[in-house]
Amino acid sequence: MEGRSLYTAAKVLQGIGLIVVLAGLVMSMQLGMEEEGLKSMAYEGTGLIAGGVIFVVGVLLEKLAGRGSS
Repeated sequence: MEGRSLYTAAKVLQGIGLIVVLAGLVMSMQLGMEEEGLKSMAYEGTGLIAGGVIFVVGVLLEKLAGRGSS
């Protein structure tokens, strides 16, 4: 049962990572429309990096659970 809960946690982390990336992109678009270019780029970069790291941690947990596909 431990493998199943690890797999579920991995999928939750992957979902959260994608949501963080999406939130960063939405914030970037909103600021870009207000012509705040540098702030826009900062939100986009932060969202992509933070979301990407969370997503990769989820992928690694999934591999650890033994259910990842290669």
